[in-house]
Amino acid sequence: MSDRTVSRRRIVQGLAIGASLPLLSFQARAAGPKIKVAGIHASPVENAWNSRLHEALKQAAQVGSIDYVFSESVSNTDYARVMRQYAESGVQLMVGEAYGAERDARAVAKQYPNINFLMGSSSGPQADNFGVFGTWNNEAAYLTGILAGHMTKTGKLGAVGGFPIPEVNRLINAFRLGASEAKPGLTFQSGYINTWFDPPKAQESAIAQIDGGCDILFGERIGTADGAKKRGKLAVGSLLDYMSRYPGTVFANAMWYFSPILAAAVADTQAAKPAGKDYSTFSMMASGGNDVTYDQKLVPAKALEQMMAKRAQIKAGSFKVPVNDAKPT
Repeated sequence: MSDRTVSRRRIVQGLAIGASLPLLSFQARAAGPKIKVAGIHASPVENAWNSRLHEALKQAAQVGSIDYVFSESVSNTDYARVMRQYAESGVQLMVGEAYGAERDARAVAKQYPNINFLMGSSSGPQADNFGVFGTWNNEAAYLTGILAGHMTKTGKLGAVGGFPIPEVNRLINAFRLGASEAKPGLTFQSGYINTWFDPPKAQESAIAQIDGGCDILFGERIGTADGAKKRGKLAVGSLLDYMSRYPGTVFANAMWYFSPILAAAVADTQAAKPAGKDYSTFSMMASGGNDVTYDQKLVPAKALEQMMAKRAQIKAGSFKVPVNDAKPT
């Protein structure tokens, strides 16, 4: 794989990772046979969503469960070719995203029935080897909405997303629901930048919403907080913890952890079990797949009290955040 597309591929061995990703899932499975795993990222690994996958894969390599190689910035039109190259190189599990290359990715999986695939997808699994997952941090998004509902001064909240696919829509809708429960009568705006990684474009969308009266934004895409910072408003992060990067601007984050999903797929591959299943449930808070972080200096005590009470109910299973995959209007 010497061509330009995969020139940044690297073998990851013993790399240190952030403390936000729990090691327990992989430590419990490290005794299994080490497998070869390839990550295929349509965006740079610095992109929020891809970074979650990348960090979890590095974590698995750190504890000895896998050998990890990866390609980043792989275009949708080149995705199938890169998948085939990795398949021919002897990997046992491929991890990536089928959203923009769904038909091609599934076709490649049919050609290599002895290799497992774990792909982000809005559709279901395929055969015994094509597993799927969704980014279900909607529980955490709902909780950040509760905080935002308490904290808004204008009564107008915004959100900047990538594409209006179900996984993105459910985050924005959950954020809106939590905010409305904290303060009924709020109004909302949403914008989609129609790409997964374009921080300047996300910043422009954020500024437009702020200029329209929004004082708190849910940043499904990187760049949203830049717009909020520029206008002196507040923002909520998604997937990653942005508080240290945007102090005084980002007051909460709807975190997503890929480790539980990956650990389950790695365990199935190690045990030679079919991986053609939906692993999305490992994104839930009960499985350690998502949670909320917040800045105690910025969040009022009353808001925190209500949010934490709901969080406890979610973790106990006594409250389920409604799922709404429709495009917000």
